[in-house]
Amino acid sequence: MVRGKTQMRRIENATSRQVTFSKRRNGLLKKAFELSVLCDVEVALIIFSPRGKLYEFSNQGMEKTIDRYQKHTKGISINNEAPEENPQNWKLEAANMAKTIEFLEVSKRQLLGESLGSCSTEELQQIENKLEESLTKIRGRKSQLFREQIEQLKQKERILLEQNATLYKKHKEPPQPTNWEKVGPCDPGTEDSEVETGLFIGRPERGSTLYLLQG
Repeated sequence: MVRGKTQMRRIENATSRQVTFSKRRNGLLKKAFELSVLCDVEVALIIFSPRGKLYEFSNQGMEKTIDRYQKHTKGISINNEAPEENPQNWKLEAANMAKTIEFLEVSKRQLLGESLGSCSTEELQQIENKLEESLTKIRGRKSQLFREQIEQLKQKERILLEQNATLYKKHKEPPQPTNWEKVGPCDPGTEDSEVETGLFIGRPERGSTLYLLQG
């Protein structure tokens, strides 16, 4: 019995499609294994079922093979880029940058309350949400700066209090009084006596007391 050629199109019957997937999947995984063993090559195979279930095979580790593939394709794209294609790529990149700049400028004007005539209700709500989010961040940063300034002032206050306490301990003892010696009543009969006195001008009165300043 000759097997008919299978048409390459989607199988409409869900049951037949699932059966075909299971058979072909197992065969593909088997072929990948045989290829890696017979030819000593690095093979990685990834399959997702119609329901999203993952099937994979790798003889060297899937992540290692994927990293090697990404590095290889990146190097090829850079090395194979023709010099004459660069200007076209630059033009495309410049056009994309211009669109990005224009979008940012429009967004900036809208955040400033300008160019709002063409905005829908949903767009205005989004702009309002962005402004509220920005205000929340700004107020949070402002409160943080205030707390830091208050902490710095408290630190300065503690330093000044410590310095004040040190100065108080150093100068809290009262100054010692000047050492005066009591000489006694002055006798008017001793006019020729020479006595050194502090800040004394003229003849002392009878019966007054004179103090001698000792250096």
